[in-house]
Amino acid sequence: MNKIHTTAIVDKKAKLADDIEVGPYAIIGPNAEIAKGVVVGGHATIEGYATIGEGTCIFTGAVIGSAPQDLKYKGKKSFLKIGKKNVIREYVTMNPGTEEGSFTSVGDENLFMAYSHVAHDCRVGNNCVIANVGTLAGHVTLEDKVVLGGFAGVHQFTRVGKMSIIGGCSKVVQDVPPFSTCDGNPAKVYGLNLIGITRAGMPKDAQARLRRAFKILFHSGLILKNGIEKVKKNIGSFEEIEYLLNFIKNSERGVCRGIK
Repeated sequence: MNKIHTTAIVDKKAKLADDIEVGPYAIIGPNAEIAKGVVVGGHATIEGYATIGEGTCIFTGAVIGSAPQDLKYKGKKSFLKIGKKNVIREYVTMNPGTEEGSFTSVGDENLFMAYSHVAHDCRVGNNCVIANVGTLAGHVTLEDKVVLGGFAGVHQFTRVGKMSIIGGCSKVVQDVPPFSTCDGNPAKVYGLNLIGITRAGMPKDAQARLRRAFKILFHSGLILKNGIEKVKKNIGSFEEIEYLLNFIKNSERGVCRGIK
């Protein structure tokens, strides 16, 4: 049985599963789809074609699924897809895609702290943390287990590699390598995210290989093309190394460079 506060406004056309809780003065629009066990806090708003996955908790004042903050948006039907067991704290904002049929997607078990923002056409993986007022511009990709510090901003079309961490107040204008620690304005690579990769269960030998690769790629003074060749020659082909090198080679915006 659902528990919906008497002051909440829930459109009759909204699709609600069982065991949903909706707080006072919350608003749920006609095109929302809300899965089992979702909690919608007081004064929160879910509008547009938003799908909320099972067990997700949305706190006070969050606005989920409102129109993209994009001058190209012309009112076309687009989507926001949110996975399971996400925690969306106070006054978070998330927008759907801009073009007709496009979408913004959020994976499972992410934490979005207060006032953080996920813009149109973003792709957020699983087990990420976006701290207070962290901001993703349009078309940003966050891979799995990324941590974005408070007040950090990520430029549109930027990719942030898995198990990376970005310091608070950073300005991210190029792709962030997986497994890295980045910080600054503009953000630069300081080294491996040792805490993150250790918590993720990465073996010690893989960590050692990545440490050597990071020294070559980001702290040797070599251009990336030459650094990649040296990593291949000196370290060889391993899963984590291949992932890192492929991420760099596929970058369209360029990759954050290391500190000197």
